[in-house]
Amino acid sequence: MIKGVKFISIPVTDQDRALSFYTEKLGFRVSTDQPFNGTQRWIELAIPGAETQLVLFTPEAQADRIGTFNPATFYCENVQRTYEELVARGVVFDGPPEKQPWGSFAKFRDPDRNQFLLSSR
Repeated sequence: MIKGVKFISIPVTDQDRALSFYTEKLGFRVSTDQPFNGTQRWIELAIPGAETQLVLFTPEAQADRIGTFNPATFYCENVQRTYEELVARGVVFDGPPEKQPWGSFAKFRDPDRNQFLLSSR
């Protein structure tokens, strides 16, 4: 049976720029960075304390996914505090956190304008 999600692929135009953003601004760590083909590397990033990883990789013929809404939702214990910490590190949000009956969330973007949700658990 399925045990979990191994990784989520994030399409990017510049792997070095994306790697810098995800490690320096979001605090993820590199678990794999190796050549894949003549144009890209296979870069897996680990989120501290989580099992699911991210892959900074754009599959062939899927460059049109770059800069769109990504269905990946990141969670944290305190959305407001995490929002403030990430804004201080230069992460671009579409606006401040919003409160809903089910919890809080905020939308942020990476350097390729891929959009993600940051949500309460």
